Amino acid sequence: MDKPPFNPYIAVFIGVISVSTAAIFVKLAAEAPASIIANYRLLIAVLIMAPYIFWKYRHEFSKISLMDWILACFAGIFLALHFILWFESLNYTSVASSVVLVTMQPIFAFLGTYLFFQERFTAGALLSMVITLTGSVIIGWGDLQISGMALLGDILALLGGAMVTGYFLLGQNLRKRLSLMTYTFVVYAMASAVLIIYNLILQHPFTGYPSDHWWVFIALAIIPTFFGHTMFNWALRWLSTSTISMSILFEPLGASILAYIILGEMITWEQWLGGTIVIFGLMMFIFSTTKKMAPKLTRLSKANQETEK
Repeated sequence: MDKPPFNPYIAVFIGVISVSTAAIFVKLAAEAPASIIANYRLLIAVLIMAPYIFWKYRHEFSKISLMDWILACFAGIFLALHFILWFESLNYTSVASSVVLVTMQPIFAFLGTYLFFQERFTAGALLSMVITLTGSVIIGWGDLQISGMALLGDILALLGGAMVTGYFLLGQNLRKRLSLMTYTFVVYAMASAVLIIYNLILQHPFTGYPSDHWWVFIALAIIPTFFGHTMFNWALRWLSTSTISMSILFEPLGASILAYIILGEMITWEQWLGGTIVIFGLMMFIFSTTKKMAPKLTRLSKANQETEK
């Protein structure tokens, strides 16, 4: 394997900081509906990618079968639902709670492989899932003391984690036949189309937002997407998938620190305790399932580095 031009751990560090900004940007665009924020994040990303994709990968489009277009459509629906639910959760609960709970995606991924690919549970995986769920219950209980709406935000964040897992599972077959760039571009475009239709049905305005919101939309498309997940994907050439997965678990910490500095959000003791337990459980889960899940989830992990939160 060739020598990297610079230390890949630096790329991972930049990636973690970049993805940690996603929830902050969503909070800063409070006057726009969650589905509009998600729409512009994906649409702007697609427009930025389009020239390169059509120059470098246009030959792949003629090879996409009807079934693959259908799979891409459903993957786009799940990705759109993920962004709607996660972004909406930030209207009700704190950045700390939302980001910790949506990061529980590896648990949903393992459950998905169990249901669809008959993956067996190990004792370590079961124990780590119990630990992780315990932490999420503590976060939910603490938020319930604040308000029922905060608990609703927690539930929406969990559902957002489940939806992005559906996106990964549906995308497995597509990733066998398409390059990562083409696959990502097609699904982003499908998700953006779904969001446009969704916003039209709900009659959400596409214009009329404050000028600073448009900068937020652009920042969401560039910083957590390209400087975040693209960095993770680049680092995968020299670092293991488990290393990247472990690094992403620091996103809740980065997001919480940024939320405190920029938004003035305080973290309750229930969020500290529950978040710590969730992260510990996820670390234990990744360690206990890395070897077992590697053959079936390699493509899922790579796809994960291309999305977001």
